[in-house]
Amino acid sequence: MKAENQVERFKRAVAQTTRSIAAEPELTVTYGTEPPALKGIRARLPVPSRDLPAADVAIVRGQADSFGLKLAFHDEKLHAQFSPTGPNAKTIFDAVEAARIDAIGANAMTGMSDNLAAVLESRYAGKGYAKIKDRADAPLADAVALLVRETVTGRAPPKSAQRIVDLWRPFIEERAAGDLKRLVEQEHDQQAFAKIMRTVLRDLDLGDELGENENDESNEDSDNDSSEQDQQQQESGESEEPQGSSSEEVEFQEGQPQDDDQQTVEIDSEEMSGEDEQEAEDDGTQPQRPNQNLPDKPNEPAYKIFSTAHDEVIGADDLCDADELTRLRAYLDQQLAAMQGVVTRLANRLQRRLMAKQTRNWEFDLEEGMLDAARLVRVIIDPTNPLSFKVEKDMKFRDTIVTLLLDNSGSMRGRPITVAAMCADILARTLERCNVKVEILGFTTKAWKGGQAREKWIQDGKPGQPGRLNDLRHIVYKPADAPWRRARRNLGLMMREGLLKENIDGEALIWAHNRLLGRSEQRRILMVISDGAPVDDSTLSVNAGNYLERHLRAVIEDIETRSPVELLAIGIGHDVTRYYRRAVTIVDAEQLGGAMTEKLAELFEEEGARKKPSATPANDAGAPRAATRPGLAKTSLQAVRGAV
Repeated sequence: MKAENQVERFKRAVAQTTRSIAAEPELTVTYGTEPPALKGIRARLPVPSRDLPAADVAIVRGQADSFGLKLAFHDEKLHAQFSPTGPNAKTIFDAVEAARIDAIGANAMTGMSDNLAAVLESRYAGKGYAKIKDRADAPLADAVALLVRETVTGRAPPKSAQRIVDLWRPFIEERAAGDLKRLVEQEHDQQAFAKIMRTVLRDLDLGDELGENENDESNEDSDNDSSEQDQQQQESGESEEPQGSSSEEVEFQEGQPQDDDQQTVEIDSEEMSGEDEQEAEDDGTQPQRPNQNLPDKPNEPAYKIFSTAHDEVIGADDLCDADELTRLRAYLDQQLAAMQGVVTRLANRLQRRLMAKQTRNWEFDLEEGMLDAARLVRVIIDPTNPLSFKVEKDMKFRDTIVTLLLDNSGSMRGRPITVAAMCADILARTLERCNVKVEILGFTTKAWKGGQAREKWIQDGKPGQPGRLNDLRHIVYKPADAPWRRARRNLGLMMREGLLKENIDGEALIWAHNRLLGRSEQRRILMVISDGAPVDDSTLSVNAGNYLERHLRAVIEDIETRSPVELLAIGIGHDVTRYYRRAVTIVDAEQLGGAMTEKLAELFEEEGARKKPSATPANDAGAPRAATRPGLAKTSLQAVRGAV
């Protein structure tokens, strides 16, 4: 009991210190097993150990200090204004901005400097940077950020990251040493710092990724006042918006989660403003539950949640002990021994197509190169025809992450959940071989028929229209950065009796989608595997019969029409094409392996980035979809997530 009191006192002290650093008394600080995250004025920190070892204390404090400093000294709009458009330059720019923010605290207080250094040491030790031997394997963004930190604070890089700094130091200092030194005097001036960093990126031969910006140092001196900047902008006819982006796109970028996977569904419905509620209301197109014919209700209230106090996001290994996970995984392997070969063959086919897409392409009918034997017949027929040559070239393959979101509802019990678990396992292994990161998530509820949320509702006198009335359980089976071999055992948890309960798909989609938005990969794919419409008896017993389905449709529409995430779905014995624009329905769970691999293969074979659909895309039957409402288009996912 004494140890628990000590931990609680430590948590309160850290939370209060973070609020003081951020100068934000309304900052909410929580502790969890998920990665640390900052979203708005909600911060999640690592859970400290019960005996409070010095190393854990320093890491928790350092992460809290970093969040507080960011809230105090970082302007997101200014950062977006100067942020490069190319992925490599943007990654470096973001990493250096984080280094600038931490440097302010490190230079101000020695204790804070030590805490921030402990966080860096832990972070880079976990990534295994000390074992890197080749510059090609060392991330340039981290090297530049650490050199900036060293220049501004005078502190050497962490031992765990010293290797990547040593590999890149000659290259960086040869090209940008002078401009790096100019950053020392600008740590408190984010705008001046950003301008110099854009110059540093040019020094590093990344100028073609910067994009247009009227405030660059190449266009004006960094000491010019705002009136001189306005005059130059008027003379050149440039707007204040980043080039190549419409105002709607800029608003969407600013509304995205930038640093974390914090799910916005944790925000209480009472915190919404009236304007947000109005934007989150349905546009009048009412969905229908399968085999039902429900009338439209134009005055249907916006989606809300009665209580999030008992919701949880939890790792699979935290739901049962290691021995039980091992036993469940062995049972899963036994059950699927018969179909292992089928799914593996499909996965190998996907791997071949992916590897071919990544590494091989040919240019034909050239005057020099490798002799094209297929075209020799032309020379034999007519010796006057010249020989034809071909050249192999590398294909551009965008850095990609795939999230598999598995329905863990009770209706999936038996063969469907078994096949889903094995297919997810095989796909994770296959995509990892192709350097595509995979995250495996599951969603269900903590209890049947409401759990503690419903108990609280009853205690409060059963107020009308309570909204979602159950406790969510979102499960992380495999984090994106974890190798398959470490997460393989976790998938056995789906075989555990009593895990599968009810499903609230809309909020699960928001959660998985927000995790993807927090990733740095250029291409992000979300695959949903479900066997039906969202069902939660507790919620539907006190709300409209299409309450959860209506929310699911709103979330899907927002992701499909305005998000950079590519969404696809596979329905098992249920027609999900009525919800998802890119979807397939299978009759038997045995078809799941083939459907998953084929849909992924189709995505990877598409040329270039996915184009945004128009406001009235056609569905599979050729009928136009409902037009996007202006209010929702402006906020992009904010109306839906705000209601949550």
